[in-house]
Amino acid sequence: MKPIIFIGALIAVVIIGSFISWSNQTSPPENPKADLIRVISPKDNAVVQNPLEIKGEARGYWFFEASFPVKIFDDNGFLLGVKAAQALGEWMTEDFVPYQASIPFAAPSTPKGKIVLEKDNPSGLPEHDDELVVPVVFKDAPEASKELMASKIFLSDSRYVNEPYFDCSRTIAVPRQAPRTLSVARAALEALLRGATREEINQGFVSSINSGVRIQSLTITDGVARIDFDEQLEFQVGGSCRVASIRAQITDTLKQFAAVKSVIISINGRTEDILQP
Repeated sequence: MKPIIFIGALIAVVIIGSFISWSNQTSPPENPKADLIRVISPKDNAVVQNPLEIKGEARGYWFFEASFPVKIFDDNGFLLGVKAAQALGEWMTEDFVPYQASIPFAAPSTPKGKIVLEKDNPSGLPEHDDELVVPVVFKDAPEASKELMASKIFLSDSRYVNEPYFDCSRTIAVPRQAPRTLSVARAALEALLRGATREEINQGFVSSINSGVRIQSLTITDGVARIDFDEQLEFQVGGSCRVASIRAQITDTLKQFAAVKSVIISINGRTEDILQP
């Protein structure tokens, strides 16, 4: 009888040990940088909406001048928004310092994406780079569609920027694929607001539009497209060349459609005093 009880107990121990081992293997990994930076909200794979509200705490040396950059990407690699997270206390310390940021972002092209919290590195040396990545789900993202449509966005060609004949308002068409929709003009504009891909940037094709710009309304009547953006469109924008480039990229992206003959750009309903050089 005793050998049977012993064997039964041994089997139970093996089963429990196997379960614990399996649980450890399948449990989600903890933040590998928890001793450097922590995110209180949003949690991994949380549903986020616009603007993204983020808060947490980081060691003082993660900051520089009381801030560090936070970027939002979709799963196609488009930079949707970027803003500095601000320290909520004295940052010149090795202790944890609370931070927060509110980040507007452009419409994503995929249902999922990520937040990248970068250590501020004023030296620019790669060995001092560091980051924490938080996966997220976008609340208002388009559903995955098997049916795509061809479209174009219009970017600036920076390869000739220092040439005497360079035209700031000259654009170049870049192809895009987007889920088929009745609002083709809006889909093209949202693609423009997501900016250039890394490959396009390497070729010299760039967007002059701030990341995180949002479309508030778009109407097309009698050949006139009226497009209203939020204030992010003109945030820290200066210089006549950049202003001309922004207007050209928006206008040319809309005028690829036969129904659009002219474009009126506004910011929060204003048209007269926007995008000043």
